[in-house]
Amino acid sequence: MIQPVIIVTNNPMILENFKEKYTVSFIEGDVLKVFSRARDYIHLNHKLLTHPLISSIKPNEVPYRTVLISKLQESRLDLESLEIIENSIASTLKFLKDFGIPNWNERVMSDFQLIDFDIINNVFK
Repeated sequence: MIQPVIIVTNNPMILENFKEKYTVSFIEGDVLKVFSRARDYIHLNHKLLTHPLISSIKPNEVPYRTVLISKLQESRLDLESLEIIENSIASTLKFLKDFGIPNWNERVMSDFQLIDFDIINNVFK
């Protein structure tokens, strides 16, 4: 059985499908805001359970991200979780600076929601 989790996401499909069973911290904003909220949890001694850059899609191209964080707080700060989230934020900022954000149409945005949902759904399976 998977440990209790907090789902940090900006993906409405994740919110809709997981809000009844899990704690969902829904972010109205971009991927960097999702990563920042995950970092906030890590600073409160929660542990990162999924890698923020889990897919092979470049971080500047993905409008939706979901990160799983332990619901239970550890007795101290998990430095590995902190390093991973900080590196993910730095990588995303670099890609945004170098390449910008594509202007995706609604169909593509919907596809990105589904991709993110599928990744997280498979984690739970």
